[in-house]
Amino acid sequence: MKANSTIKFIFSFVLVVSTLSLSAQKFAYIDSKYVLSHMPEYVIAQKQINELSVEWQAQVEQKYTAIEQLEKSFQAEKILLTEEMKKKREADISERREEVKQYQKSKFGVEGDLFKKREELVAPIQEQIFQAIEDIASQSQYMVVFDKASHSNMLYTNPKHDISDKVLKKMGLKPGEVLDKDEEDKEDSQEKPGEKPGTGTGRPGNDRPSSPGKGN
Repeated sequence: MKANSTIKFIFSFVLVVSTLSLSAQKFAYIDSKYVLSHMPEYVIAQKQINELSVEWQAQVEQKYTAIEQLEKSFQAEKILLTEEMKKKREADISERREEVKQYQKSKFGVEGDLFKKREELVAPIQEQIFQAIEDIASQSQYMVVFDKASHSNMLYTNPKHDISDKVLKKMGLKPGEVLDKDEEDKEDSQEKPGEKPGTGTGRPGNDRPSSPGKGN
């Protein structure tokens, strides 16, 4: 059980340029997953999130193991206990179990520590990408910019409308220089209580090629 974000987290950018006329609408899209894989700060952030998730999950499992031991001891000694002692032991076990559930929720819940840490680390990265997209959209007069990674209903995308490499160049990054692939794979395999992030992709056969040369 690891932090996903996406931190599995996924960007959805929709930029509207109000100065354009309706008769001259232009649109483009990016693959935020592809863009993020080029950013050193994202790789570092994802590694931090993964490490925290592993640490906290180990603590949760340790607490549950302790409760299981208490339950085994209780069952073994139950026949020797009075009714009052039985109730006290059962109440203690139930209380401990509830405490673990609350601890788990505080770490992995929707508003838990992992979520907050992901937001803290990802916000500056998201802003950097958004600013690059906004500049390109303004210069090229795009009415809308979609994110292929977060739109599962984008069944087909024409590569000539993909501005992912433009975004990378705008941020001073070289397209094709993907960083830590292992961290990206970890992110894709992450599962957390109450959260199973998905990554929107088109139908098979419509994936972006791994080599440089995205539409500019």
